[in-house]
Amino acid sequence: MPDTDRPSGTDRQDGDGRDALRADCGSCFALCCVALTLTRSADFAVNKAAGTPCRNLRDDFRCGIHSRLRTEGFPGCTVYDCFGAGQKVSVEIFGGRDWRAAPETARQMFEVFPVVRQLHELLWYLTEAAGLAPARSLRGEIRRTLEATEALTRLDAAALEKLDVAAHRGEVAVLLGRVSELVRATAPGRKKRSHRGGDLMGARLGKADLRGADLRGAYLIAADLGGADLRLADLIGADFRDADLSGADLTGALFLTQAQVNAARGSGATRLPASLGRPAHWTA
Repeated sequence: MPDTDRPSGTDRQDGDGRDALRADCGSCFALCCVALTLTRSADFAVNKAAGTPCRNLRDDFRCGIHSRLRTEGFPGCTVYDCFGAGQKVSVEIFGGRDWRAAPETARQMFEVFPVVRQLHELLWYLTEAAGLAPARSLRGEIRRTLEATEALTRLDAAALEKLDVAAHRGEVAVLLGRVSELVRATAPGRKKRSHRGGDLMGARLGKADLRGADLRGAYLIAADLGGADLRLADLIGADFRDADLSGADLTGALFLTQAQVNAARGSGATRLPASLGRPAHWTA
């Protein structure tokens, strides 16, 4: 979203080494409002083709309904997080030339943006992994992979267009899986059954002990996780849309992102990792 405030109204805690991976909408040419496809649904009130500016985008690259996105039918906009790819592409890769003033850059800029977004997401996970004590035996490999991923983000636009980001993502996923196993092994209690990629939509998991659980890629849409203990659980790619996290403990949860938190419902009693903020739409 093209505003200097996060669209969800989050109160972030920076200083964890991932500041450059947080969206700075004031330094971006509203790339998420143009480059991405929108499909009419509960998340978006309209259909929009990739490369077409959203009807709510103003001439100053800000959103005309920023404060009313949820009530106007665009809750998906309040969930999206580019991991800082917007300012990277706008300012660094394209040198501050915006797609309106320099329309010849538009197509390539919109192609490069989602590639850099994926690389920045990987950097988010790898930076977290590098600081996890139980995975100290993998720190050398994590560091090398982190440096290699950072190097990819410094490629020029033409090279980024051709980059096989899916292949790189697959390699990183294997490493993150090994990190996850080492960290989750430290969780107390009996070994938890894997729910990786599982269908837990609408599941009643209130107050469940999910410490150290493998929930990677699980479908937790509209699940009741109120009061659940998710410490040390692997949450990479888990779908939390409309999940109830009221009173849940997610401190120390692995690979959780702001977008996942924004997609869920929560309360003032929900405990989050210090790197993430509490969405404005959550209850007090």
